[in-house]
Amino acid sequence: MKLSVTSWSFPLLALREVGDIAKALGIDAIDVSLFYASGLDKARLLAEPEGYGEDIRKQLPLPVANYYHLFGAGLADRNLAGPADPQNLVDLKATLRFAKAVGAPTVFILPGMINPGQSRGAAIAASAEALKPMVEAGQQAGVTVTIEPHVHGILESVSATEDMLHRVPGLKIALDLAHFVALGYRQEEIEVLARHAAHVHLRQARQGLLQEKLENGTINFPGLFGALRDAGYDGWLAIEYVHQAYMNTVFDDVLSETVKMRDCFRTWAGQQED
Repeated sequence: MKLSVTSWSFPLLALREVGDIAKALGIDAIDVSLFYASGLDKARLLAEPEGYGEDIRKQLPLPVANYYHLFGAGLADRNLAGPADPQNLVDLKATLRFAKAVGAPTVFILPGMINPGQSRGAAIAASAEALKPMVEAGQQAGVTVTIEPHVHGILESVSATEDMLHRVPGLKIALDLAHFVALGYRQEEIEVLARHAAHVHLRQARQGLLQEKLENGTINFPGLFGALRDAGYDGWLAIEYVHQAYMNTVFDDVLSETVKMRDCFRTWAGQQED
């Protein structure tokens, strides 16, 4: 397992600046997205995915570990649990071509929201049908399609996540324990999902708080690292402290928490400090 850091952790920095900071911290890669000052050009990504991917790859001092794609203008717009939208699959195929060119082994997308008039069960069923051809497209492209269960989405429990994984063969998850912990799940209940992970997000949390300082939260990260290893996971661990309005995650020193998480992993892995 190796560490990356999410570009959206530093909303005022350009993408190259995030890459330079990650390199200075001894972190091995960065995750890229469409958000904030480091955000990619969505129109260009969809129009010329290979060329843009190659340009981004050449610009950065580190590899790209993952690309986070949002189909619409926000979480609800064109979400996968809403009315079927053929354009989403078209766009997803373009993102896979971009990911291949930029060198990202995984793309992560959100599973959807509960839309007006829907039940959670109906939303999961609709999302599963939208995801099936996307997973197949990823398999054909050699890029793994992942979804992230998250607060306020359709997958807010371990059982709902397992239901989705059963409905969509080959689907993997971007596992972020913080979302489940904030909702009240114990760590050992969540770690059963480790065998389904193709990407992992790291940040501390506790019940009711999606983000917390490392020493004040309840996630036992050495335990998580061991559970991932025992499940056969050997992918990227993306440090994802953020400074944004979502779930009031605006009060932490992102750089300091990133360094603390880096050191936590290094200590568990028996790595020497640079």
